[in-house]
Amino acid sequence: MGRGPSVVTTQARPAASDPAAPPGDGRGATVRRGLRAVPVPVALVVLTALAGVVLGRVYADDLLTRLMLGAAVGSVLVSVAARRLPSWLVAPVSVAAMAGWTAFSLHLAARHADLPDNFGPIVADAARNGIPRLLTAMIPVEPTPDTVLVPLVAAWLAGLTGAEVALRAGRTLLGFLPPTLLYAGALYVVGPNADPATWPSVAFAGAVALGLAASDRRGAPGAADPTAGLAPSVRAAVRARLVAGTALGLAVVVGLAALLGPLLAARVDDRPVDPRRYVEPPRVESLDENPLIRISGWALNPEQKLLDVTTRAPAGTESRIRLAVLSDYDGVTWRVGATYRNAGRILPATTSHAGPVETVRQEITVAELTGRLLPAVATPREVTGARVAYDPATGTLIRPEGLSPGLRYTVTSARERPDENLLATADVPAGAVVARVLRVADGTPEPLRKLAGQLAEDNGAPYARAAAIEQFLAEHYRMVADAPSGHAYPNLNFFLFGPRGGGGQRGTSEQFAAAFAVLGRLTGLPTRVVVGFESRGDGPIRAADAFAWPEVLFSGVGWVPFDPLPRPDTEPRPVEEDFRPTPDDPPPSEVPEPTVEPTATPPAVAADRPGGDPGLPTPVLVAVAVAGLLLLVGAALATLAGMRRAQARARRERGDPGERIAGAWREVTDALRLADRPVGGDLAATEVARHARQTLADARATTTADRTAPPAAGPPAPPTGETDHAGYGLAVATAPVMVDGPDVDELAVLLNQVAFAPGSATPAHADRASALAEQYVAALRAARPRWRRLLWSIHPGPLHWRP
Repeated sequence: MGRGPSVVTTQARPAASDPAAPPGDGRGATVRRGLRAVPVPVALVVLTALAGVVLGRVYADDLLTRLMLGAAVGSVLVSVAARRLPSWLVAPVSVAAMAGWTAFSLHLAARHADLPDNFGPIVADAARNGIPRLLTAMIPVEPTPDTVLVPLVAAWLAGLTGAEVALRAGRTLLGFLPPTLLYAGALYVVGPNADPATWPSVAFAGAVALGLAASDRRGAPGAADPTAGLAPSVRAAVRARLVAGTALGLAVVVGLAALLGPLLAARVDDRPVDPRRYVEPPRVESLDENPLIRISGWALNPEQKLLDVTTRAPAGTESRIRLAVLSDYDGVTWRVGATYRNAGRILPATTSHAGPVETVRQEITVAELTGRLLPAVATPREVTGARVAYDPATGTLIRPEGLSPGLRYTVTSARERPDENLLATADVPAGAVVARVLRVADGTPEPLRKLAGQLAEDNGAPYARAAAIEQFLAEHYRMVADAPSGHAYPNLNFFLFGPRGGGGQRGTSEQFAAAFAVLGRLTGLPTRVVVGFESRGDGPIRAADAFAWPEVLFSGVGWVPFDPLPRPDTEPRPVEEDFRPTPDDPPPSEVPEPTVEPTATPPAVAADRPGGDPGLPTPVLVAVAVAGLLLLVGAALATLAGMRRAQARARRERGDPGERIAGAWREVTDALRLADRPVGGDLAATEVARHARQTLADARATTTADRTAPPAAGPPAPPTGETDHAGYGLAVATAPVMVDGPDVDELAVLLNQVAFAPGSATPAHADRASALAEQYVAALRAARPRWRRLLWSIHPGPLHWRP
């Protein structure tokens, strides 16, 4: 037992000090071992970095590729340097290094994108929204902190995992799996948005092959046979198992190649799936989807300051600042209908026409403008100072976080001026490409069709038709500031043909632009409506500068704006002078009386039953079926009514005083939704209370008018008012609303008390809130029409509506 170590020692020494060995052979062996260890880490770095090369093809520049290369090198080098540390210690060290490299990379990306210096909120926002913004970002993607964070972390983790498995565990092939998954993920994220990654894929396969070949040390000089010290029988068994395992692995590889090869080859020419279709892009509310309804409200508050603008443009340039482009019309509402994608500073270029292009640079500061729509001169090319989402089809910008007072951003736009010399002979496009801006919704009033036909009758050229519509509207209608909002078919019909003394033939730019667009589509012109502001250089933009205008698309020229508004100090001519629609139906005296010819009624034939059993009469069967159906419907309605009553009682009576006050408030907001006057989640409690009082006043006024007003001979004028700033198309009186009934303002005060002073509400406060909510709901229900009151208590909506 004591001689074992000495024998080993005396046998180990000659190997290191063999006189026959060449000088420096020990150092040479070390160098050779080091060189043999290099290819696998290098292969891991190359594989991880190639994923950055593939993903960088959809980015605006190569910053992401360089950052992912640094992550690949750093993650593998940390594992190589820490190979003598315990395995459980490598991961924390590598993660700490990853945090440092990620912080440096995010700081570099923030400076590259000219983002503000508040680095902490930028990092928090990137960590919270990195994945959705990467998948909703507009291509080319700008390398900003929120679009580089996820690829960086994924690249570092892939390099760390691959290095630990390949170098520490010696499983080279398994260690190449994490970079392979990263590479496949990069290909999937890119999808069809870039050319095929041919040379990166070839380089990836070559790096895998070289790494595997270098890791095979069985044929290296001096390599020991792992079965040398075994007995001959054991050695033979081990070698047989190795051969069997190798043969089995080869058979599996060949089988998979035979099975999957044809499937993969058949999909070579298929278009990759775009993962962006599975991620919902940023959405907007009705205020931003239809900003046309805000025109009347702005017209009644002309001095409201919305923006401050500083413009750098050629001398004498008058630029219209666009808020939104509305292309979709369903007969009721004009909508933007945009699909917004998160964008960086540089926006993708759209189709350019032959007209001259002017570069307009504006620095805009938001004052009292609300919503998410970001004003800019058409067509924006670069935005700094605000993170935006963009719709290239309409050129509309939004700020997903919403506008706030003091927000300052700079927009550089390429403003195209149409070549007026081409307009007289220009045609208009047709087909599926412009079907969206040619669509005429069903239900068009017949007078509108006749007017459009009359205007197009003597004007064959597209530009002549557009000019005729523009001239007709400018000469026959009056521009007023107190016209009610509305651009549905009935509103436009009343605007165009209503009695002048009864509120017709007068409107804001909302009605002028909408009427032009509808008449244009009826004559075959692709039209859209634009909402924006008139800017005359530097200075404030006020509500009086807001207006809407129509645009027509001409082939080879682009979108051309028109101005159907009347000229100042001009008296409109009566519509009847130039348009007198002929009735479709003949006078009653000329209607021939229908000729009624007698028809023979076949005699009823009694059906005989076998056996002489007449059975139950048919009326009895029908009555039983109807009675059963009525019982089922009645039971369902009674169940709904009971659930609604239980819900209301639970909201007002269960929980602490704060929860009861919040439940009472829910009863009020649900009542507004039941009255078709919902409120947005961005309104303050006092604003909701004002809206609730106005809703009750309108409901009572409508009920009183329906009971006392005689039948009208023609379409009544819409109520005069302004659109409320929440953008729900609600008529809001300019005078303070005084309504006899429950004090909703007191309930709003109690709700604010709960929100800003938690724990201060008492049971008495909760009882008062419950009583106020119950009184308001009862008053609003009583003011509804009779049939709506019947449906109020059984409406299932409040059972599943979210707050």
